[in-house]
Amino acid sequence: MSDICFNHETWISKLKDHLEQERYASKTVSRCMAVARHFLASLEKQHVKVDTTRPANVELYLQEARRRYCRRHGHSPDNKGWRCVQTSSIRMLLHLVQGQWPPISVAATPAQRLQQDICGEYAQWMIGLRGLSQATVSDRGAEARRFLDWLGQRVVRGELADLTPVDVDAYVKDRAGSLCRRTLKGLATNIRSFLRWLHMTGQTSRDLSSTVITPSFHAFESIPSALRAQDVRKVLAVTRKDCTPKGIRDYAMLMLLSTYGVRAGEVVALRLDDIDWRKEVIRIRHSKTGSTSYLPLLPEVGEALLKYLQKSRPKTPIREIFIRCHAPYRPFQDGSSLYGLVQCRLGAAGVVPTGKHGPHAFRHTRAVSMLRATVPVKEIGDVLGHRAADSTWVYLKLATEDLRAVALEIPTEVKP
Repeated sequence: MSDICFNHETWISKLKDHLEQERYASKTVSRCMAVARHFLASLEKQHVKVDTTRPANVELYLQEARRRYCRRHGHSPDNKGWRCVQTSSIRMLLHLVQGQWPPISVAATPAQRLQQDICGEYAQWMIGLRGLSQATVSDRGAEARRFLDWLGQRVVRGELADLTPVDVDAYVKDRAGSLCRRTLKGLATNIRSFLRWLHMTGQTSRDLSSTVITPSFHAFESIPSALRAQDVRKVLAVTRKDCTPKGIRDYAMLMLLSTYGVRAGEVVALRLDDIDWRKEVIRIRHSKTGSTSYLPLLPEVGEALLKYLQKSRPKTPIREIFIRCHAPYRPFQDGSSLYGLVQCRLGAAGVVPTGKHGPHAFRHTRAVSMLRATVPVKEIGDVLGHRAADSTWVYLKLATEDLRAVALEIPTEVKP
């Protein structure tokens, strides 16, 4: 057996051990092993070592595998599902070999290197001096990269200092084609921040941030969408009847969303240390404001969490409370992962929301219920994790029945 073949068998064995350690199903293990063997054979034909594999080598293998599939079955594979099976197996193998996959892209041109340096310094400024949240840093950094990519070679030729309002307008116009008004406002805010930083660091000759015009928004012009209280109760009742591990987990999550009105990102970020069972307190780290709230662990919520931890949560050293139900057993990446979960449970309960149908609708519903219970606005803001009262006042518009009680009658014309 050649050294290359021996090396391949070593990695195949390590891949099998990894899959079994992560408790993948035996069928999944067999499928991944088969794909990995075909891929390593393709690398041998390409005369490429597995530890030097690049994305282009993976694409060559996929083309070869697609032709082999066509010869065997007489038709092309389902592109999305078939490709996902192939690439997920290859990704796990190459992640074991190289430590990271896909590899970090290396700047190949002077323009790309300068763009990376600028974006890196901008991110450090936002984190170190401005103290912005990670989500804000990510959004603004992404917009900065798009803007520099749009400028292209002008960044290296020293023309960054000569940017004009015409250039900024052209970029915003190019980006604004398919964006709604609110998204466009966010784009303008992000590009303003970047232009202000460029001028502050001496990279542009003038401050162009003031030339970016944003869409006008009036305070409280929109009405938040919320589920009806009876719809929330229906969703919880239907989910509670689902005694599968997934159903028990989803019910615990929905109880947190509906009882405390927490954000989806705050639910997935909950850790085992955040629950004090003796004092019956739950700690919520508010992702948007960076503040922390200590809320009473209500009996219904505690029972739902305890049932999940005892009967449904996979055995894993991970400290996050909520874990995916299938291998690899990992915590949710972020709050957006709960959108599909909530939509699924709304559909199972036969609830069709008129507005938003994600986890945030439960937050709005909780705010309305507290308003109707005459809870002071300050206390509602404390529970929801708001810094300013203005963030809480918007929910007053959802208490429509209460507002009708204080509405003034429209006078009618009195005819002689």
